[in-house]
Amino acid sequence: MYFTKGRMLRALFLILMVLFLSFALWTFGSDEQSPSDLQIPPRFSADLPGCSAIITGDVKGKEGELEGLLSSRQKKNVFSEDFYINATVDCQAYIEKRGFITVPLSEEEKDFPIAFSMVIHEKIEMFERLLRAVYAPQNIYCVHVDQKSSATFKKAVGAIASCFPNVFVASKLETVVYASWFRVQADLNCMKDLLNTHINWRYLLNTCGTDFPIKTNREMVRALKFLNGRNSMESEATPGHKKGRWQYHHNITNSVINTNVWKSDPPISIPMFSGNAYFVVTRAFVEHVMKDREVQKFLEWEKDTYSPDEHFWATLQRMPSVPGSVPQNGKYDMSDMVALARAVNWWYSAGDMNKGAPYYPCTGVYRRAVCVYGVGDLPWILKQHHLFANKFDPEVDDVAIRCLESILREYFLYGVPVSV
Repeated sequence: MYFTKGRMLRALFLILMVLFLSFALWTFGSDEQSPSDLQIPPRFSADLPGCSAIITGDVKGKEGELEGLLSSRQKKNVFSEDFYINATVDCQAYIEKRGFITVPLSEEEKDFPIAFSMVIHEKIEMFERLLRAVYAPQNIYCVHVDQKSSATFKKAVGAIASCFPNVFVASKLETVVYASWFRVQADLNCMKDLLNTHINWRYLLNTCGTDFPIKTNREMVRALKFLNGRNSMESEATPGHKKGRWQYHHNITNSVINTNVWKSDPPISIPMFSGNAYFVVTRAFVEHVMKDREVQKFLEWEKDTYSPDEHFWATLQRMPSVPGSVPQNGKYDMSDMVALARAVNWWYSAGDMNKGAPYYPCTGVYRRAVCVYGVGDLPWILKQHHLFANKFDPEVDDVAIRCLESILREYFLYGVPVSV
């Protein structure tokens, strides 16, 4: 066939366009998979009809699903450490079979990586479920394992982490004693490690092994964007009965013991504030904590107090020099119910919401005055603005966790929220 010069140029142009498009599809298709291409593993989707009925109260025609679902509230057979050690020998098969999401689900999320500090000590299956629920490939995850944990537990956590390029075990592990400084130090160790990673994360969220998210990653990103450089955590004036936690020296052995020896005043220019262990903080906050001399002096002073996680972070949040903080004026006090970090049901605050209580009594069980949620708590939980809820335990109510897994996964992939 006879080609003119113009036809040859057009043909060459078309060939180049085809090659370019083929390359583009191959490149972007490999790591920018559409959510519609991702399937919901059966373990998530199977519970959805019954879970929706529980949450919405629309049980008509779903009695069968409800009966089957509610008959398995207490999980009897949990996966062992050995299961995960063996399953992770083939990481690709493990990731696929266990239902991890391996691609960013939106450009918005891809451009806003989040860091997580995960402090755990037991229940390997619960750790995996928490990690899977918050996992996204653009984020970064530091896992602090209690030095007291069994060697097999540590090995299983390390095996799971080794399957992901953005999950790692903290470089320094602490022996965590309840209500001691070491709970704070565990988060500090992860903070240091996270700052040394290549991922330019924007915010840090800390979690423990009994937490579970009640928002998708996209919802978290949007909530963090709305904070616009501010931190979010409980921080209120210290009630009188809690002042003894930091006014006296404490000895730390297997527990924290008050010596009744008076401490010097804290080396800061503001009052002490009260809060909890959970925080939502900016990268600039973390960098400041690691480097600032005043914070470092305060940190050293805090080390022999009782439950410093309940006043250290809350006080930092009111220091004028700390990035993302708020003024010490009482108008800026923030309760746990207002902060983003965690929805917690305390037995001494529970009651009749029609008479002013912040929440109804727990439908699960109370441990150390905190509700371990039951499935009946889900309608309340899913109405909250918090990013996480605490506490969950599959041996108390596995259905509560399975329903959250189902609902979050459906919303994660398809953007279909469950109306409460």
